[in-house]
Amino acid sequence: MWMVTFSDMVTLLLTFFVLLMSMASMDKIKFSQASDSLAGAFGVLASSSTTSVTTPRIVTYAPIDDDMVTRVYRRLRSKIRELKIEKDITLVKDRGAVILRVDDAVLFKPAERTVNPAAYPVLLRVAELVRPLPFTMKIEGHTDNRGDELANWDLSVDRAVSVLRYLASQQLLPLNRLAATGYGSQKPLFPNESAAERALNRRVEFVLESQGGPNDDLPYLIDASEQAPF
Repeated sequence: MWMVTFSDMVTLLLTFFVLLMSMASMDKIKFSQASDSLAGAFGVLASSSTTSVTTPRIVTYAPIDDDMVTRVYRRLRSKIRELKIEKDITLVKDRGAVILRVDDAVLFKPAERTVNPAAYPVLLRVAELVRPLPFTMKIEGHTDNRGDELANWDLSVDRAVSVLRYLASQQLLPLNRLAATGYGSQKPLFPNESAAERALNRRVEFVLESQGGPNDDLPYLIDASEQAPF
């Protein structure tokens, strides 16, 4: 009689272990599904046979950040002080970029459109400052608001091109790193309400840009981690 009871017990044990095996198999499937889900969240696509990794899109130039602008600004400021040319070149941070600003009286005689030979050393210094940096340079001409606006615009363009022509002709900077444009009186620094303000608005700005096209919009784009020489 005990054999019947023993057989029942063995049958129940067999059923119990089959149930455990079944549950273990379900847990494995769920674990695999959970693993695939987590892998997908980290860029690995789930697949029944193969696993592939998604490759992030590579951007040639990353936007210049505030830290990079600050580093470039401090580097140039230190160099300008070392060369003792603070009176000729004003260094500013504007529009997420670094700009070298020079009054028109430093570069041109009144109403002249060609660079004054006395200003050649200043342009040489500008080229020396910019040459080791991973930037192109846009030369911007600006005037005050006196006279005809089209005439002012024409003057600003001619002056910017004159500066560019000198830098390129003397091989101070290659042409593929230079661009020139004129804004006339459209971008004043001050309201043009006095002679002093108008004098400050008459200027040439050397805007350091990305190494992309010269017409790229700000912010300027560079690989800040790899291209900085300091």
